[in-house]
Amino acid sequence: MPDTDAGGFHERFYTSSDGLTLYARDYQPGETASGGRLPVICLPGLTRNTRDFHPLALLLSRDMTAPRRVIALDSRGRGKSALDENKANYNLAIEAGDIVTACATLGVERAIFIGTSRGGLILHLIAATRPDLLEAVILNDIGPVVEAEGLARIRDYLNSGRRPEDWHAAADIVKENHGASFTALEEEDWREMALALYRDVGGRPVADFDPAIAEALKSVDLSQPLPDLWAQFDSLCRFPLMLIRGENTSLLSKETADEMARRHPSLILHAAEGQGHAPLLHHGDIPTAIRAFLASCR
Repeated sequence: MPDTDAGGFHERFYTSSDGLTLYARDYQPGETASGGRLPVICLPGLTRNTRDFHPLALLLSRDMTAPRRVIALDSRGRGKSALDENKANYNLAIEAGDIVTACATLGVERAIFIGTSRGGLILHLIAATRPDLLEAVILNDIGPVVEAEGLARIRDYLNSGRRPEDWHAAADIVKENHGASFTALEEEDWREMALALYRDVGGRPVADFDPAIAEALKSVDLSQPLPDLWAQFDSLCRFPLMLIRGENTSLLSKETADEMARRHPSLILHAAEGQGHAPLLHHGDIPTAIRAFLASCR
């Protein structure tokens, strides 16, 4: 079973503008090895964390021909970042500000960003408010319109109240929640996903995020249209853009992906076969597609 805490990175802690301690993993190939190439910064989904990116970060930072520094960030209330006592601060604007702070603290003036789900929504805001930070962007199964059906699924399984007794049960729960849409995965993949989703507390898996984040989804009225980010997406159109869309996703519709391509004619669309929301970026041919996209960036 892959160990998502096995090393290959430096742990970094930094302080948000409102005093919260936040966490990052810094995968550094070395100044000479990286050859001046811009770093890659990875932003996880709603309740996810840096461990989602560990296999991909190792691949990119240890690439034989074009290694890059890779930084993966835990949003506030997730992973090793501190929980926020003010639960209202779990919002896109505050979390976008945390990304700006991370860049300043870690010495990043410009980067290529990968945003999975909520991480991609944050990148919409950064494109509109701090475009100077962006060289290029990869959106993982997210766009300016979030489908209510997909958000309802996320709300329901996050608030199911199921708590695994051991790591075998954790993998079973993950498979039950996602198996229908992730037909490409095998048993080892489910165990690996469980390691990314849960942390070990006294030998027992515990969901690695503030429960208030899942609780907040209960108050979202999914019978009404959700706010869109088309205006912010138009700010992304000035940058090289890659969109990875799960073949079986329920969060990003084909219609939205098509409209994104219409507004950004040079958008690179990659279909993640046999995957739902959100695709595992180290699975199948996705790493090859990402490396090809990065090769076109400085």
